[in-house]
Amino acid sequence: MSDLALDKVVMREATLGDAFAIYELIKANSDRLIVRPIGDIARNIDRFMVAESDGAIVACASYSIWPEPGDFARSMVELTSVVVAEAMRGQGLGARFVRGILDRIARFEPDLIIVLTYSPAFFERLGFAEVPKTEIMHKIYAGCINCTKQVNPFVCPEHAMVLHLKLNATDTRHN
Repeated sequence: MSDLALDKVVMREATLGDAFAIYELIKANSDRLIVRPIGDIARNIDRFMVAESDGAIVACASYSIWPEPGDFARSMVELTSVVVAEAMRGQGLGARFVRGILDRIARFEPDLIIVLTYSPAFFERLGFAEVPKTEIMHKIYAGCINCTKQVNPFVCPEHAMVLHLKLNATDTRHN
């Protein structure tokens, strides 16, 4: 795809009418991420962003908030369902798209953003750092328990990555 065509890509919040296209994009990339039921996508459509080109959804991403019990200011947000259509990869769309959803998430002022990914080098370029999965146990316990790909999250080949949005002097969890 040419840079000119990339200029035609519009990033926007998803609508309910996008749910099926998001589902199909995720399903077509099931080797890279967990397939989500269409009902889950529709119920959480307000947390999805999409990139659209010539009427087709060519990228999507969502987020989940993982509250820190007793200290909501230290909550984390997980990027989920991050995918770019194969024909659009290698053009810079993924980085531009993820930066856009990170800007959207930043308004919540979470302590950190996490992602479980098969593409750690991509997220490293965006400022994420790899951490042991034991450092995000709240997410592992609450989210990975329902995984359809792995019985044990600690044998899962996905890499745990974090991006600190705020880190004060008393916070030593990821130093």
